[in-house]
Amino acid sequence: METESQLARLGLFDARVPRYTSYPTAPQFADTVGSLQFRQWVGAIKPGSRVSLYLHVPFCRRLCWFCACRTQGTSNEAPVIAYVETLKAELQHLKALLPQGVTLSRLHWGGGTPTLMPAAQMRELAAAVFDAVPLGKDAEFSVEIDPNEIDAERLDALAEAGMNRASIGVQDFDPEIQQIIGRDQSYETTCSAVEMIRARGVTSLNADILFGLPYQTRARLSDSVQKLLSLSPDRVALYGYAHVPWMARRQQMIPSDSLPRPEERLALFEAAQELFTWDGYDEIGIDHFARPSDGLAVAAKNGTLRRNFQGYTDDTSEVLIGLGASSISKFPQGYAQMNPATSGWTKAVRAGEFAITRGHAFKGEDRLRARIIEALMCDFAVSSAELVRDFGADPATLQALFAPVAEAFSPFVVLDRNGLSIPPAGRALTRMIATRFDQYAMAKTGHSSAI
Repeated sequence: METESQLARLGLFDARVPRYTSYPTAPQFADTVGSLQFRQWVGAIKPGSRVSLYLHVPFCRRLCWFCACRTQGTSNEAPVIAYVETLKAELQHLKALLPQGVTLSRLHWGGGTPTLMPAAQMRELAAAVFDAVPLGKDAEFSVEIDPNEIDAERLDALAEAGMNRASIGVQDFDPEIQQIIGRDQSYETTCSAVEMIRARGVTSLNADILFGLPYQTRARLSDSVQKLLSLSPDRVALYGYAHVPWMARRQQMIPSDSLPRPEERLALFEAAQELFTWDGYDEIGIDHFARPSDGLAVAAKNGTLRRNFQGYTDDTSEVLIGLGASSISKFPQGYAQMNPATSGWTKAVRAGEFAITRGHAFKGEDRLRARIIEALMCDFAVSSAELVRDFGADPATLQALFAPVAEAFSPFVVLDRNGLSIPPAGRALTRMIATRFDQYAMAKTGHSSAI
């Protein structure tokens, strides 16, 4: 109770802070980055290097009320088929720009529901991807799979194309909670999908589950977690439900008074956390768990864990290219985001252009601060020696930057000659601590975090 009281004093239960899947965060993007910069940044990729590729398919058969992603509902395949034809054209635009010998380290199809695609179109899209940029050695090809929208034919197509990691959304198995959040997905349906995935030799499985949902209790969440554990996923994302009905209008279907209080949310997270660790999973960052043999756990142990728009990753590629409406690319020079409107994105691609409408070119201290925030989010520690080596930072200046953060979050932040670290008792505060190094967020509050 004393620790909870201290966390409350520091504002944990009142805070609204970014998830820091990028720095600067997407709200800081502006229209100063467009198609020209995107083309230049793609052209500057080193010949023979490895890059990551994300394809966004924004369609769903029905829209879940809890979801705040950029998706659109469709009752038939026609808009999906038309969209994928445009994606194939966009891949050809990319092929024309890529330097020689570039290969993929990671390929991910996300959404939305990529598995809405007919099997034949899945094969066509995979062929278009590999024609533009082939898979490299030991590459990973992952697909988000909706257990309600998958069958043997489509899984055969994905497995034949080289999918070697599948990602399934669970959220919660409780039927009452599913009804309230607009997602009907039984344990039996999910189990059947997992069995079909593994029967095709796809041994790596990711799963997402949510805490903080309406009417969720420790007992209910524990039951859902135990059912998920029976499927033995290799890694799990335990995300906190973000109720933002002013941004995601569909969330207005969820009654706000049914949501657990912030203190209850922490208890829910801790209940799930206990079950995952008891079952042998390693804790990864602030909200992931992985089997010790999984690449994410290995990366966490050897210090190569990274963070991108899909969350935690063991991919160390410097370049992540996003194709499809609303997708975001990351380059050593900055971020570039596609038009979020499918119609605007389609129009640009058909005109032979990339539909970049906003982004951010790195400047000033952006790269240094991005690494500080990523290190906190991944390792709960920032090494002063690393920042001196990689960014030419002055050790005394870093100590002066870290000192007020350590003081503000005492006793949950430790400052010593090696740098800054967050002990286990303070890790619930990690995103709040990271915000103190976000010069854009701090400027909005009238505070300075100058280096």
